[in-house]
Amino acid sequence: MRSAPPEARPAGRSALRPPAAAKRSAAPWAAVALLAVLLLLVIVRLPWAGDLGMHAATVQRLRHSLTRPGDPLVDADAPSPYYSPWMLVLGCLARASGLSVFVVLRIAALAGLALLATGVRRYVRTLSAHPAAPALAALSLVLLWGTVLINWSGFLSLNSLALTVSYPSVVALGLAFHHWAWLTRSLRAPAGWDVWLGLGALWAVILLCHQFTGVVATLGALAAVLAARPPRAQWPRLAAATALGLLVLWLWPYYDFFALFTAGGGLEEVHRALYDHFAGRYWLVLLGVAALAARWRRDRRDPLVLFFALGALVCAAGFVSGHYSWGRALPAVLIPAQLAAALAVVRGGRRAVRVRWAWALAAALAAGAWTQSGVLGYVVGRDRLPAALAVNYVPPWAGYHWITPYVRHGDVVMARDLPSRLVPAYGAYTVTPGYPDFFLRDEARREHAVQRYYRPGTPPGARRDILRAYGVRWVLDAPARHPDPGLRPVARDAAGDEVLYAVTR
Repeated sequence: MRSAPPEARPAGRSALRPPAAAKRSAAPWAAVALLAVLLLLVIVRLPWAGDLGMHAATVQRLRHSLTRPGDPLVDADAPSPYYSPWMLVLGCLARASGLSVFVVLRIAALAGLALLATGVRRYVRTLSAHPAAPALAALSLVLLWGTVLINWSGFLSLNSLALTVSYPSVVALGLAFHHWAWLTRSLRAPAGWDVWLGLGALWAVILLCHQFTGVVATLGALAAVLAARPPRAQWPRLAAATALGLLVLWLWPYYDFFALFTAGGGLEEVHRALYDHFAGRYWLVLLGVAALAARWRRDRRDPLVLFFALGALVCAAGFVSGHYSWGRALPAVLIPAQLAAALAVVRGGRRAVRVRWAWALAAALAAGAWTQSGVLGYVVGRDRLPAALAVNYVPPWAGYHWITPYVRHGDVVMARDLPSRLVPAYGAYTVTPGYPDFFLRDEARREHAVQRYYRPGTPPGARRDILRAYGVRWVLDAPARHPDPGLRPVARDAAGDEVLYAVTR
């Protein structure tokens, strides 16, 4: 069996560090503490962007029905991949506590951040015993990206993490790091059948919580197995873990996990953006690629090298073949490179080499921190940011709290594309989902109906037919010069750009 790498072996008493080294180790931990405080303050604000409305809507449906929640966005009895084990936990919490969905999402953010922090620490400890290694790894994971912002669920850049901290993808990533740590230790030392079956079940839970992160977790686990070269005596346990994981996926009652393999055609164009501005978004990670090259020269089966190679293969294949959704595996490229850059600073060898790595990493982290400094705006507001930082601020979306005095849970609201991503968070349905919905059979017909309703030349009678067909009680639209006599304005947003109309006939 393959032994632990030299930097992962605990040091003896004779290797105790002098006080100066202890101070150097304290600096990364202080920086991590500052970032943790920043993210905790962001959670208090919970800036709205991307899929937050979808996750809030999912919790809303589970709060009202754990067994038949239906489609989270539209009034239809359809399964949804958003009904994951983690969202089921949050739905039970909302149901039992009576807490607001947005309070529940803040609790989810705290849990996800805790899982991620502890998972990173546990996994890095399998790679290095140096006291500063987990802190340097955490800093690299959130800051070592590029000088063009990237915000996407499952991506750990600081700005992205601030906007997605309450998403299931953060929980899934935290569980993935725990899974890699657990798997690595089980491959190094004998583990019983219960441990291996637990690993298989955890793998399935990660895939169900966030499918794209599940792919990253799978690639990392495969790299760990290939690096360890387990003896044949462990193969039955590996097979049993895999079989149990597949069984859990097959038995999950809320949606057919394996149907997702044939339902992703509508995702390709959306994910093409992952390959745009590629150099600007990721070029700081080249420092980690250089560190991986050094690790590969020392060990052809280094787990981080294999992890990187598998991720790069999937992402490159996605770009060449036009399956741009495969770009969601990019964390499998970035994470091992970022970790390698951090570990290059603390590994054994000549002090001069480590010092050069330390300066290079510090410069790269500083560049990454400056690029993502707009995150401060989620705590203090954009107006209080210095002009030099405000240019890096990505404004969050505005919510639809102003409709809640009128729209009740289960009401159907006619809304355009962007409002359809937010309105269901408050318990209402929309006519068409604001996101691709693989299991909604009449999705195309619903989209056509909404487009026709808002088309200027559509006759009033045809509009009323559409409203009746979908049981619409409310319409969101711009202020009308000549309002439809079947609509009554009841509220207007703060900017005066949008009006909530009640359907009167």
